[in-house]
Amino acid sequence: MRTLRTDAEREEAAALVQNRQRWLTVRGLPGPARTDVPALFRDPQTKQAGLFESEKLLACMLPQRAPALRWGRGPCLFLDCVHTLPGQPDNVSRLITLWASDFAARLGLPFVRAEAISRHGLGTEPIAALLRRLTDMGWDMRGLGTGQHSDRVARLELTAEHRSGLNALIGCRVHEPNAAPEARGNA
Repeated sequence: MRTLRTDAEREEAAALVQNRQRWLTVRGLPGPARTDVPALFRDPQTKQAGLFESEKLLACMLPQRAPALRWGRGPCLFLDCVHTLPGQPDNVSRLITLWASDFAARLGLPFVRAEAISRHGLGTEPIAALLRRLTDMGWDMRGLGTGQHSDRVARLELTAEHRSGLNALIGCRVHEPNAAPEARGNA
């Protein structure tokens, strides 16, 4: 896991996001309302992180220090705009979960929070299957509501936990995240 520093890495992340958005569209699945997400990953001013395996980008996200999300109490590491390469196994989500929990603990933050788009409620597919997998990995559901980017989302929270020895599995060269912009979503 590392900060995306070069134009080539940022372009690869933008392409991954576009790939994921196309994949969702072809399957009739909900995607983000924001259309500028690939541009966020191209912008050198945005601090992006990527999960690589043998120099292949498997996932990208915008980790942010979010002291006051409206739907969660207390400081946290907020994983914004998480996108995985289509066709990858759940192991990518599991690696992100392990890394995020450890990274938040190393930053002295008690939680990791994220949002998953859920247009039709928590019990409908495909979000229900995704949420079952994430809760099996240790994420807790914190309800449904308006997310940071005005999408209807499932709110997820993970307890931060130091994971000694994780560095042998996932190397971490991620920047210390900046504070997230003011939360815009309400419950």
